[in-house]
Amino acid sequence: MSSLFVMQEARNRVVVVGGGVIGLATAYYALRAGLEVTVLEREPEGGDSCSVGNAGMVVPSHFIPLAAPGMIAKGLRWMLDPESPFYVKPRLSLDLMRWGWLFYRKSTPAHVAASRGLLRDLNLESRRLFAELASEDDFGWCEKGLLMLCDSAKGLEAEAEVAQEAEEIGVRAEVLDAAGAAAMDPDVTMRVEGAVHYRQDCHLDPSRFMGRLRERVVELGGRIEYGVPVDEVVSSGGRVMAVRSGERAFEGGRFVVAGGVWTAGLLRQVGLKLPLQAGKGYSLTLNDPVELPRLCSIFAEAKVAITPMGKSLRFAGTMEVGGDRLSINRQRVHGIIKSISRYFPRFSEEDFDGVEPWAGLRPVSPDGMPYLGAVDGMENLYAATGHAMMGLSLGPVTGRLMADLLTGRKPFTPIGDLAVGRFG
Repeated sequence: MSSLFVMQEARNRVVVVGGGVIGLATAYYALRAGLEVTVLEREPEGGDSCSVGNAGMVVPSHFIPLAAPGMIAKGLRWMLDPESPFYVKPRLSLDLMRWGWLFYRKSTPAHVAASRGLLRDLNLESRRLFAELASEDDFGWCEKGLLMLCDSAKGLEAEAEVAQEAEEIGVRAEVLDAAGAAAMDPDVTMRVEGAVHYRQDCHLDPSRFMGRLRERVVELGGRIEYGVPVDEVVSSGGRVMAVRSGERAFEGGRFVVAGGVWTAGLLRQVGLKLPLQAGKGYSLTLNDPVELPRLCSIFAEAKVAITPMGKSLRFAGTMEVGGDRLSINRQRVHGIIKSISRYFPRFSEEDFDGVEPWAGLRPVSPDGMPYLGAVDGMENLYAATGHAMMGLSLGPVTGRLMADLLTGRKPFTPIGDLAVGRFG
């Protein structure tokens, strides 16, 4: 056997750190490209992850990054409200201070203008890939669009401006009055001024999708190791040799760190200080709701997402930045519950008695764009994280792009703005 063949065989062995939607999608498309893949997942088999309890939305409508004009002022106002949809937990942390400064620097019209086309392209391609996957599997895929529901004239005016921007870049959006919104989804009683209907948005059941994605990875010959929290990256001479979890070592030819909020800690071991914060979100699922909408929707002013999943209805919201603990902030959960009857008057707070909230940690970059690509200074190390609220939505396209990078193919769209080392 030639040394060239042995080297190529070693290169084809890929270790993916992280078994959430980004890691699994990377594994799936890498396997389809002919690579050998092992996925290391920190949770036990059947355990929870940020990819399971989310709102399950695929959102071409989300072409404006989190770092946008007005977010700083809005965030400062919300800081004073314990039930608000956004909160930064104050603490003495140089990493948080750096992240906040970069967020401030990126919250500009120029950044939005430079980012919106790429976010559109990524989400539309991911939507296409989801539809392709749904043609072979049933995970509750629904192509009815999304309603951005507004309970105030001011809110509707603001969303109408966003809808105009959407149309300018080819994202289909229609502004509706109250009657038009009600006609779009007659199965739920609304109290709104109007809505914007984003026709290309879709929704699914994330738990079912994740389960099927795991099965596909195994069917294609991939290995998933559960209960393996990676705590060490072993490198030498500008190459990663292995990753370790306690006493266990996992060798490979190439490594992809897709560990969500834990990615930054691992990359620090190879000299990269990745600006990344955990953004905690919550969801509550009603198994027998008083009404069941046909479409997914977002309460525009309250920042709460609503998704029908089979006979259940999920409500998700908040962005609580600071720390990696999954403890439940009951005031913020109450803020979600309290907002629901403002828009859907048939619902009441009592409907949620006994419903246990779910919490997940989203990896948030300071410019609202994912990190995706090679890690500078390490010839065989890649990273994929920082998707914030769009982790599920951008899962398949991220997996496809990572597979392209691993096999040397040219990505379908330039991704230089997503470079892992873009903040130095």
